[in-house]
Formats: sequence, C-alpha cells, structure tokens
Amino acid sequence: MSLITIESEAFQRLMKKMEEIESKLDLQKEKTPLSEKWLDNQDVCQLLHVSKRTLQHYRDAGIIAYSQIGSKIYYRAADIEEHLKNHYKSSSNGSTNL
Repeated sequence: MSLITIESEAFQRLMKKMEEIESKLDLQKEKTPLSEKWLDNQDVCQLLHVSKRTLQHYRDAGIIAYSQIGSKIYYRAADIEEHLKNHYKSSSNGSTNL
C-alpha cells in the first residue's frame, strides 16, 4: 500500500468538492418521481405500521404488488401510495377540531 500526502489546502478543496457532489446527488434524489422509487420490506412495514407477516399476507392475497429479486422483495412507492389512497376514510362528522 502506498501513502499519498497532500497539503491541507488541497485537502480542504477536495472535501468541499465532495460536499458539493453530495448536495447535487441529494437534490437529484428528491426530484425522482414517486413512481420511480422502490421500497423494501422494512420500509413498507414502517410506512404502513404492519408486521412482516401482515405484509406477506398482503402479497399472497394480491393486495399489494411487488417485485422479487432472489430473496429480496421490493415495492413501488406509487403502489403503496395508491393502496393508502384507496383505503382512505374521511371524517364522517366534518369537524376540523382536534
């Protein structure tokens, strides 16, 4: 293994450039449409507040669509959002007080 040394100023410039790249990647990630985002089991369990077993039941019953690569299961965020919209129940009394 070889050791490379650089001046402190050069290191600071390099770090600043890395931070700029990271910021640009974060902005790009935020711009990704919901329909193109994929979630794993843990993400969906947390989002829906359900257990892994309940999520498996949803898959088996065809309630939620999914993709599987090997043993890893993924869900389109848009499908999860659609499922939530389809099961939305508005307040029956029309009151906005909490």
